[in-house]
Amino acid sequence: MTKKPQAKDHIFAKNMLPGDFIFDEKVAGVFEDMINRSVPGYSTIIAMIGVLAERYYRKDSIIYDLGCSLGGATFSVFERLKDQGCSIIAIDNSIAMLERLVTKQQKFEGAHYCIESRCENIQVAQIENASVVILNFTLQFVPLADRAALIEKVFKGMNSGGVLIISEKIISPDNHLNELIIELYHQFKENMGYSKLEISQKRSALENVLIPETLDSHRARILQTGFSSFEVWFQSLNFASMIAIK
Repeated sequence: MTKKPQAKDHIFAKNMLPGDFIFDEKVAGVFEDMINRSVPGYSTIIAMIGVLAERYYRKDSIIYDLGCSLGGATFSVFERLKDQGCSIIAIDNSIAMLERLVTKQQKFEGAHYCIESRCENIQVAQIENASVVILNFTLQFVPLADRAALIEKVFKGMNSGGVLIISEKIISPDNHLNELIIELYHQFKENMGYSKLEISQKRSALENVLIPETLDSHRARILQTGFSSFEVWFQSLNFASMIAIK
């Protein structure tokens, strides 16, 4: 069967009025192309989330994908664990994203038995009996003041020995290096086919919506919550993926 080509992301290709970035129907329609062209190493992160989930999943526990969007991490995990009858709960507050996840789910044999999708705010969603929790480029969209409470809730809902996987856009505490990495990142996006106008307009739209932190901030929050260990397992430019073990 021929794979349907991804819809191209041209959302910011024309001059637009200022406004915050939202995960609406327009973004959902091109999100797969957008994320792959905007996050260096995204395909590697998605693949390895499946590997990590397979390692830390325990029978009769639950895997949570919080802020699942189109289900990239969800389906990566499913492919690794489908023969074990795993239980995955995919949560997002964007109906447009979840509708596409459900449509995609129909193409995976047995996925309707293993994957439950919920349209909820992850800050109020219940977490229980979890062996794996995924926050893949999600925490950065949660207000700074609310992040510690969300991590604490995740910690309380996880079983001992469980893994938390967090992928985030990050900033460097060194201003000079931070500016350099941002410049390199913009060059990466140009190499992926985005124009300077698209890069500038998307950056403005995300400015008040996506608030990145330093790796040290993530480490401190995780360890203060009670996780026994924390490490960065992947980084490319100003994007990183981290693991924490309870």
